[in-house]
Parts: sequence; structure tokens; C-alpha cells
Amino acid sequence: MKFKYLLAASVAGIAAAGAMPAAAQSTGSIDFEDDDVIIVTGTTDNGVGGVEIPNTTKAKQVLNEEIIRRQRPGQTVNDIVNLVPGVSFQNNDPWGSSGGGFTIRGFSSDRVSQTLDGLPLNDSGNYALYTNQQVDPEVLEEVNVNLGTTDVDSPTASATGGTINIRTREPSDDAGITATMTFGDVLSKGAEDTVYMRGFVMFDTGDITGNGLKMFGSASYTSYGVPYNPYGKIDKKQFNARIWQDLGSNGDFVAISGHYNENRNNFAGSESIANLLPLAEDGEVEINGVTYNDKEGRFQIYQAFGDEYPCSIAADELVGGVGNPGVSDRYDDRSGCGAPFYRRYNPSDTGNIRGASRFSIGDSLTFTFDPSYQYVKANGGGPDDLREQFFTVNGGAYTGAFNGGYYFGRDLNGDGDLLDRLAGTDPSQTTTDRYGVIANLIYDIADNHRARLTYTWDRARHRQTGEISGMYENGEPWNVFAIDAPVLDVNGNPVQKRDRLSYAILHQVSAEYTGQFGDLTAKLALRAPFFTRELNQNCFTTSAGGFVDCPNPGADLSNYVNASFNDDHAAPQSRTYKYDELLPNVGFTYDISDAMSVFGNYAKGLSVPGTDPLYDSLYFADEDFARPVPETTDSFDLGMRYQNGDIEAQLGAYYTKYNNRLAVAFDPNANDGEGEFVFRNLGKVDKWGIDGSIAYRPSRNSLLYVFGSYNDSEIQDDVLDENGVIPTAGNQESGTPTYSFGGRGQIAFGDFELGAQVKHTGPRWINDTNQDKAPSYTVVDLDARITLGEFATGGDAAIQLNLTNLFDEYYIGFFGGSLDDFGFAQIGAPRAGSISLIIGY
Repeated sequence: MKFKYLLAASVAGIAAAGAMPAAAQSTGSIDFEDDDVIIVTGTTDNGVGGVEIPNTTKAKQVLNEEIIRRQRPGQTVNDIVNLVPGVSFQNNDPWGSSGGGFTIRGFSSDRVSQTLDGLPLNDSGNYALYTNQQVDPEVLEEVNVNLGTTDVDSPTASATGGTINIRTREPSDDAGITATMTFGDVLSKGAEDTVYMRGFVMFDTGDITGNGLKMFGSASYTSYGVPYNPYGKIDKKQFNARIWQDLGSNGDFVAISGHYNENRNNFAGSESIANLLPLAEDGEVEINGVTYNDKEGRFQIYQAFGDEYPCSIAADELVGGVGNPGVSDRYDDRSGCGAPFYRRYNPSDTGNIRGASRFSIGDSLTFTFDPSYQYVKANGGGPDDLREQFFTVNGGAYTGAFNGGYYFGRDLNGDGDLLDRLAGTDPSQTTTDRYGVIANLIYDIADNHRARLTYTWDRARHRQTGEISGMYENGEPWNVFAIDAPVLDVNGNPVQKRDRLSYAILHQVSAEYTGQFGDLTAKLALRAPFFTRELNQNCFTTSAGGFVDCPNPGADLSNYVNASFNDDHAAPQSRTYKYDELLPNVGFTYDISDAMSVFGNYAKGLSVPGTDPLYDSLYFADEDFARPVPETTDSFDLGMRYQNGDIEAQLGAYYTKYNNRLAVAFDPNANDGEGEFVFRNLGKVDKWGIDGSIAYRPSRNSLLYVFGSYNDSEIQDDVLDENGVIPTAGNQESGTPTYSFGGRGQIAFGDFELGAQVKHTGPRWINDTNQDKAPSYTVVDLDARITLGEFATGGDAAIQLNLTNLFDEYYIGFFGGSLDDFGFAQIGAPRAGSISLIIGY
């Protein structure tokens, strides 16, 4: 195994995929786009310097191992695809494990389907994508991006803005070991305790039996301090494995892959854009009498609103502590020890098992079958006070969650009274079990004519609770998963701020035909998804914004109901919503010459409302006006490609009509400091733009790659909310850069390789009233690699250097936009450097 292929994928694995195209997600989609009809390959002989532009009817771009292996080891894959035109990603830190946010052609990540070997990675409830939980880049073969469209067999409920399809490498035919050790740090004045350390190891068995049975397994560990969070730490473990069995010599196979990721991290920290904007525009801001500058001050700004540490909580304010009899001991849940937002935890345990298989049935019929299972256990939240007393109303006394307070009905700090409010945490817990199947039957009608019939099934059990746990003297929670260490009420029941169970179910049938008529290739496809959302709300909904009261079980609720159950309380209930739509997807490519082609595509998209707006609707009676409506899109693409040896280029224009545009942003100060997602319906929105790229290899040892995009949008109507009419008609959507462009260059001198890449991101409207803008910014990265040589026993070693944000640019990171105010955002990742030793045998 030669070193140049070790970091991202083995050359044997990639070459073995050469008989199968590699720019789609499921096994069926990969096989259907056969190179007899549409030239889409994943071998390193295709593309230019790791950039591939498949000749499909859709606007699509692929980044293979030649690009992936030059990025920082351990980096999230979403940072890597920031090199694709139309993609705008903002990383919360230089290393990729604190999360981040992105848009594709102006669509936020909850409207972009991200898959791993066909398995959907978006949350099954709110469709959010967590970029810090992505697979280690060393086990990847490639990443491909569909701009504005999706594959017909995709198990997605929300992908109106495109797809990011991640493909795992095939195990190598040769036995081998790859190890990566990385050390790095933030190289900016003012940063403290930000050392980055990561270790990765991967084993390939090679062909064990001589008949195509092979496997690989990998493990990694990452640890570092979060740059803009003076308290935050990252502790991350990940494991990946794949077993592969070839079936004959015609490309048939059976494979099983596994992935497990364990993140223990604090929130990266976010701040009001009203405070961050002066830093970006003027270089400083004054908060509470303290002046912060845009370089050193960005590392202290989060401390302006919270306590210092170390700190301590008095024993009389702790569950299980020592209280003062007859005195109302009270913990300050907003400014007490452990209260700042940057001290809140956002832990996750995620895992999945992915099957993939291909079976030839005669000469013209192929069957593919991809089953999957995934598990998620995650939460996020912060401190609150735990009330010893009962919640009393109309003569009744209750325990549970009422009006934003938590009532336990028992003495929690041993002082003999029920007067105290003690320190605790109340994260929002989510546990998901998700099963899926993608099955394709592909028929070769004749030479250059193929058809397929697809069935897709996706079923997610989405359990959302809000157990309350205690805190230690130093402000740390008893357990980052409060569900594992809940404080019990007087009757032995956990108090919960929410208690609901939903099932997100998809049955989808789709068909696709592709045919080649001389220089013209035509595609006709139709998706028919049938979505079911089963909602089970075990609490009383008290507002249209989703606020709830959650009485604990076992109590007679007649007094509560008599006093409180009226027009502003909806009883616990179950409700089922169903959504279905016929979604055509048609397109063509036409070869003008051997090197040049034009393409066009039309796709209708559908995004089903997420869990939160659906539960909010339970406040109203089940009538048509109260049922959340799905978002729909009509997307058109038209473009041109040039592919001739050392040059690959693509230029495309798009236009999208959006109905019921539901936008969302996170406000950490909403809900009395608990934080919540804030929704807004922008109605009809038109979006259009241009994106393009050119990859050119002047010589065998060099690469020049340039890309760029222009995005525009127009909200068609004013928005009406509780405060009246908000003037949004004629404005652009917020949170999306108007334009972006960049490039990459690299050159090799024998065993020394040098690369540089730059990305300029244009201004972004902060709100939909278009009153304020986040300034544009430019980030420059450098990378270098020195191959040290081969060992006498075989294998080789190299040193890789990565320097990101070379000029330490200060910029406002990701934000989801807002209606008419500033909202919240992260600060963009600071300058950081790392050195990696990579060894392979």
C-alpha cells in the first residue's frame, strides 16, 4: 500500500470501484448511472486534481481523495465541501468537532439531505444536520454534491436544496495499517488552552480467502479546547468498520458497514449579532463598560455575560446538600456558578449499521438492497432551579413542570422545609431509533437504455423528553445525560419539561428511465413519497409557540383542569398528519462535441414540516387551517460542461420557486433563557443564481482550481406576525451570502507537496427586512506534505502541515437569519496550525 492513497482511501479500493460509477448515494443510484449511459466514475484517473464534474443532467460536483487527503486530518467533511461552488460553510472552530452551519444555493442545512452510503444523517425530527458528528475523513472515498436536486430513491423528507452524498471506501485487497497522529493549536493572540490532539488508526485485512472477502476497521480519538469558549472541551471517540464480499467477477457484492461516534462537548458559544457586528465593521465593541477588539477580544467576549471559573455553589443550594431550615435557599439559575451558555453541554452518542448489496439476475436485470439502522442519543441545555414545593392550583397540589418551573414536592437539600430552589440542569433529551431500506430493480432495456423501479422505506422513532438532574458544587452537572441521573419527585417519578413521542414514516415508490439517443441523453423520473407523522403529546400544550405543562403521573388532575384547562390549554393527545406528492424529475445532456456538453434539469421538491411546528399545531383543534403545510419547490437548472484531459469546467444557472418557505434560527436567550428554535414563514420566495468551476492541471505535478457562485432571492410578500405587518416583500432572504468565490493551487516537487486555497464569502443579510448586513470575509489556508521515505519492511511515512485562516481574519460565523432583528451567531474559526505524522504499511 503506497502512502499517497493512505489518508483518505486505498488505491485498491478506489480502483475496484471503477466498474461502478461513484457520484450517487445508494447502491442502486450508483449502479443505475452506469458509464454506458452517463460517465460518472470514481477512479483517480478521472477528474482533475481530485475535482470531478460528472456529465449528468443535474448540477453536480465530486471531491475525491486527491482533495480530501490534503485537508487537515479529522476535519469535518462539511468544511471540505466548502470548495464546491454554491456551498457556504462556517466552521465553529478550526478542527471541526464543535459544529458549524452551511447553505447550498441559499438553502440551509435542514433543507439539504446529507447521507453516508445512502443512510440519511439529518435529524428525523427537525432535519438539522450536526457537522461535528461526521465520519472520519480517512475512511472516505469521495464526497459528491447535488446542487438543488436529489436522487429519486433518497429517503429524505426535507431536501429541497440539494444533497451531500458521502461514500465510504471499499476495503483494500492488500493488508495494511494506516496511522495518523496530529498536534495543533490556535495561533491567535488571546487564545488559551486550545491545544489540539488527535490519533487515528486503520487496519485492512486484505483479501482473506482469495475470493474477495476483505474488511477494514478504524478508531480515532480527538481532544482539544474550544477557541471561543473559555470552559469548553472536546472529547471525541469514533469507530468505523466495513466487511466486503465480492460475488463473482461482474461487480456483485455484499457489504456491511458500522459507525459509532461519541462526542462530549460544551456549546461552542454564540452571541448576539448586534454585539458581533461592531467588531466586524469597526474592530471593537463596548459591552458593560468593557471594550473588546476584533482579534484578542473575540476570545473574551463570551465572558462578558457570565461568571468566571472556577466557581462554587453553596451547599444549601445543592440537591443532597445541607440547607438552612426555615429559609428560602435559592440558586440563581441565570448568573450562578455554571450558568453561562458556554458551560452548557451538548453530548451525543450516535451509531449506525449500513448494508449494501448488488445481485445480477441474468444479463439485463440487477437488484440492489441497502438496509440500515441508526441510533441517536443526544441533548442540549443548561442550568435551572429545582423547586422543592408543590405546584398548587385550585386546591390541588402537583409535581412536574408548570409555567417553566420544576416542582418536586419534597425536601431536596435535607433542611426539613419545602422552601428552596436548588441548582440543577434541564437539557432537552432526544433518543432516536431509525430503520431504513432502499431497494432498486434495474433493467437494461437495450444498449444505452435503462430503467429502474425503487422502493424506499424510512421509519424513525423519535422520543423527546426533558429530565431534570442535579449539579455539583463546582457547577458541573451530575451527568451530561440528565436522563441517566434524574432527580425524582416525592412519588419517585422524574420531573420532565417535555414528554413526547413521534414516528416519522416514509413509504416511497419511484421510477426512472435514462436513454441515449446519439448525442442526447434523456432522463425521466418520478418520486411518489408518502409521509406519515404520528404525534403523541403527553403534556398540556399552553401556547401556539409550543410551551407545555407536564404534570407528573399518578395525581388527580381535576383541580388543575378546572382552574387552567380553557382556551389556552390543549390536553395531552395524539394526532397523525399525512403528506404525499408526485415529484417529477426530468433532464437531459447533449454532447456538442467530445469535450463539451450542455445539460438541463427540472425537479419538484417537497419538505414536510418538522417535529416542532407539528407539535405546536396541537394547541389548535384538528382543522385544516391549523395543519402545517409542506414546503414545495420547482427547481430549474441549465448549464454547460467542458471536459478534456487536463481541464474540467462547469457553468450553470438555476431558478427555484419556493412556496411556504419556513425559515428557522436558534435563539439561546428565548424561552426564559432555555433557548428555542424560532420559526417564520416567508411564504413565496423566488431564488436564482449562477455557479461554476474550472479545474486545470498545467502539468502532472500541479493543479489550478477556481470556483464561484452568485445567489439572489426575492421574498414575494410581507410577513404578518403578532406585531403586525413586517415589510419583507421584494427583499432577499437573510443568512445567505450574495456571492462567493475561491480557488486552490497545488504543486509537487518530488517528495514535497505544497497547496494553498482561498475562499471569499460575500455579505449576508442579517434579517429579512434587509436592514443590516454581515460583512464579507476572506479565509486563506495552506498545506504542505513531505514524504519521508519508505521503510525497509515496506510502507512509508510523511509529515503534513496545515495552516488555516492564515491572516487570522475575524468574521461572523454561521447564522440562520431572522425576521426583523439581529439574532445570534458564532464567531468564525481563528488562525490555527497543525502537524501530522502519517504512517502506512
